[in-house]
Amino acid sequence: MKIGRPKFHSGYGIAQGGDGLLPWEWVEERLASARNYWLVTSSGDGPPQAAPIWGLWVDGAFVFGTNPHSAKGRNLARDPRVVVHLESGDEVVMLHGRVEPLAEDLFARVGEEYEQKYATNVVPTDGWHSLRPSYAHAWTETGFPGDATRFDL
Repeated sequence: MKIGRPKFHSGYGIAQGGDGLLPWEWVEERLASARNYWLVTSSGDGPPQAAPIWGLWVDGAFVFGTNPHSAKGRNLARDPRVVVHLESGDEVVMLHGRVEPLAEDLFARVGEEYEQKYATNVVPTDGWHSLRPSYAHAWTETGFPGDATRFDL
């Protein structure tokens, strides 16, 4: 993993050195403890489509389910490139990459963790996806721009 600074407009005053960078563990803690996430897919006619979803951070991957026939499911079948981010603008985490169908050997484990996290027995039986991000951005409102961090995974 390479940890550095994101490429923002120079007016933000992003430092070029490594002082103040957030650790990857900080990102993983927020991903694991969040209840709600936002999934951004590409719709068929071009504009991005954002939707709130539930999900899990499991072994370095964000895992979620969606109906394959929903707008999200159709978008993912056509173009697997996504952005997933947390609800918070105070503690920002954004994951970028391509989703893949969840490996069958993980389904039972993920289903149990999903039931525990969301206190529900309504667990999707198909349409499960896994995102192993290719890169991520993170920062805090109080630490920005000094803690703005990019992770190349």
